[in-house]
Amino acid sequence: QVSELVQFLLVKDQKKIPIKRADMLKSVIREYRDTYSEIVNKAAKTLQEVFGLQMVEIDTKRHIYILINNLRRAESEHLCKDKEKAKMGLLMVILSFIFMKGNSVKDSAVWEFLHRLRVYPGKHHKVFGDVRKLVTEEFVRQKYLEITPIPLTDPPEFKYQWGPRAAKETSKKDVLNFVAKIQGKNPTFWTSQYSQAEATP
Repeated sequence: QVSELVQFLLVKDQKKIPIKRADMLKSVIREYRDTYSEIVNKAAKTLQEVFGLQMVEIDTKRHIYILINNLRRAESEHLCKDKEKAKMGLLMVILSFIFMKGNSVKDSAVWEFLHRLRVYPGKHHKVFGDVRKLVTEEFVRQKYLEITPIPLTDPPEFKYQWGPRAAKETSKKDVLNFVAKIQGKNPTFWTSQYSQAEATP
């Protein structure tokens, strides 16, 4: 739940929308409402440590939160840089999903996963624009992702794998550490992924 909440908050923060406690309960925490404050505290700690973001309650009556950036942004960083950063964040989330699922994932699983993060294909996203285009065209063109048709599927299905650039710019180790930080676990928790990460330079 903590990792889902962290990702939910990051996506919300891209739009700079204040986050309501009710939304967190409804979208992420659901049946775990008894441990609500524990989950939120852990998520806040992760946001602070991993992303340098501080979760601040701006309305204590209605429980509304915002994320503020601790690392003072250099004035020269314009929105386009932030947009690029956000895209890279989304890419990192997709790459870690593919790796954790065994290095190859069906397209339906990718979209279902993004759906849970409130990022919808075919719906214009304020930061990412056309999400389907970004994932299936831009990330593929940039060689971060490889999408190949699965033979003999009707309707046609595709599998997603890391592209050559992803393997150069990041590593399985980095991705596993990213997931471990978000989930608050030790990378060795995932034995097969850990041994893969250790085996690849």
